Amino acid sequence: MKSRELLLLIKLSKGIGIHGEALIYDWLVQEQKCTEVEPSAEKLVQIARIKPPHKQQFIQDFNQNVNLLKLHQLQAQLFITILDADYPDQLREIYLPPIVLFYAGNGELLKSDWLLGVVGARKASHYSIETLRNIVRPAVSQGLTVVSGLAEGVDKLSHQCAISVGQPTIGVIGTGLDVFYPKTNEALQREMSEKQLVISEYPAGTSGARHHFPERNRIIAGLVQTLLVTEARHQSGSLITANLALQENRNVLAIPGDVTRLLSTGCNELIAAGAKPILSADDILEEFRF
Repeated sequence: MKSRELLLLIKLSKGIGIHGEALIYDWLVQEQKCTEVEPSAEKLVQIARIKPPHKQQFIQDFNQNVNLLKLHQLQAQLFITILDADYPDQLREIYLPPIVLFYAGNGELLKSDWLLGVVGARKASHYSIETLRNIVRPAVSQGLTVVSGLAEGVDKLSHQCAISVGQPTIGVIGTGLDVFYPKTNEALQREMSEKQLVISEYPAGTSGARHHFPERNRIIAGLVQTLLVTEARHQSGSLITANLALQENRNVLAIPGDVTRLLSTGCNELIAAGAKPILSADDILEEFRF
């Protein structure tokens, strides 16, 4: 089978995580097997260092998916693999890059030159809303593509911010593309799946497990060249995303906030650690050399 089909089958099989997937990808590259390959499920278990009880689950799922692939039942899904030329270069370079990205919508948006990640609190305050309206939206209107996680709060508002000024936006989710989490964002996710772009490393039908969201965050941090945090508590998910971005040598920006408010703690900590404070739309645009 083709190597990209192998990666798809691995992604569709239960019992393997992102570390095991990375080991198999490394094996493909080292063995120069980037076109055709025929490993057994048992061989893949050995390469990925899968241990019981996950071992039997993976072997069973993989062999079943091989049969489905032969019937071409999996080919209807839109996906790109890390072996494909149109896989984003900046994402390929991160620690533990996703081996497969399923997508719905305009896949060409992954080639956008000016990708701005925007993250923040799930319960957006009035301050955060005003920041998005008066600072982020004017910057985005100059040609930026917004990347966020399609969660409640700042994620949802940042996607809507881009759409409101006619600019593209990409949603990175921690479920299958046919799962809506949170349910309140179903209409927005459907709209973006048709007119914008929604991506996930999880196959259709996958519900939102807790560990999926930190894994989702690494994709947001790796896909963009610049990440903006509008509001964040200490040790929040947004702060985790910012730290991942710093580890991948991305530009990290933060909106300074009231030192007496918990939702400002994370951004103020980032600024104290060297993140760029954002006071205007021009401060954001400078990162893209406008």
